[in-house]
Amino acid sequence: MKSDTKKLDLTTEGKIKDAARIVFYRKGFAATRTRDIAEEAGINLALLNYYFRSKAKLFEIIMLETMAGFFQNLMIVLNNEKTTLEEKVEDVVSRYIDLLTKEPEIPTFIISEIRNNPNLLLQKIPLKEIIKTSVFLKQHQEAVQRGNIVNPNPLHFLINMLGLTVFPFIAKPMIMGGNELNDKEFETFMAERKKLIPIWIKAFMAAG
Repeated sequence: MKSDTKKLDLTTEGKIKDAARIVFYRKGFAATRTRDIAEEAGINLALLNYYFRSKAKLFEIIMLETMAGFFQNLMIVLNNEKTTLEEKVEDVVSRYIDLLTKEPEIPTFIISEIRNNPNLLLQKIPLKEIIKTSVFLKQHQEAVQRGNIVNPNPLHFLINMLGLTVFPFIAKPMIMGGNELNDKEFETFMAERKKLIPIWIKAFMAAG
């Protein structure tokens, strides 16, 4: 029972962060008031201000935790020495579709807030350096040398993979409305893409 209680994160600070995550995901930074977060957490405003002195500070914590969690999945896969390039594609696609099926607000939240503060991601999460030293990059270069990949720029590879996987969640309202899908049908649609995206990426690799 104690472990179940821990999972619920019932500390005041944890409650505030959980509530802030919900409200920021839904409204973004500009439209969120600290009062909204306090109400979501079920606490008074004075207590929220005691733990987190400003909305900006609380937002930075939530933003960085969200981005770190989002990109951590990618880094784990890209640095796996035991998987091939093709297996990495399958793993990335599967992990992200599973993650975003549970938390579909994440991509829109990250994109909208990075647009407002483009340097935050680069300052806090050194993606360029991580990718430069990754197992993925080495495997990509080897595939280019063998002629298995025509275009030598790994950025195209990553953007194609992530774009095909993440964009449907950003466009979810349009996809569901235009095709009269319910949530369950959208999940089935994304499950189909788990199988299809690796096939498409393999074709892109050869086509350049």
